[in-house]
Amino acid sequence: MQYLFMCCFEEQAWNAIPGEARDRVMRDYGAWVDALTAQGQYLAGGKLKPSAASTTVRVKNGKPFITDGPYAETREQLGGYHVVECQDLDEALALAARIPTLPVGGTIEVRPLDFSTTPGAAFNERERTAAMG
Repeated sequence: MQYLFMCCFEEQAWNAIPGEARDRVMRDYGAWVDALTAQGQYLAGGKLKPSAASTTVRVKNGKPFITDGPYAETREQLGGYHVVECQDLDEALALAARIPTLPVGGTIEVRPLDFSTTPGAAFNERERTAAMG
């Protein structure tokens, strides 16, 4: 089963961490990704630009309404994500608990991916096939 790990952090708090400590966290992050990749569990991931670089699209009165910035006012912002292959939720939670930003204030939301046959099933099948290599 594939899980999405959404990695959140309060951007101001992250920026307040001394550079040397942030570098250490990112080195540990690289080691975490490398280990999961070597085990064949790491399928995809990425670091996002700061939330100030985002653009949000909504529909108002039947027309697209575009605004700068994140979709919601929250303390924590989505900073990156990982797609990981796991046997079950317990394994996903154990892997997520090893993410190096947790000890310095990060939050990880773990959510199973849904490849069920619904409208857009052809898209879902393409995505599933691509993710499985």
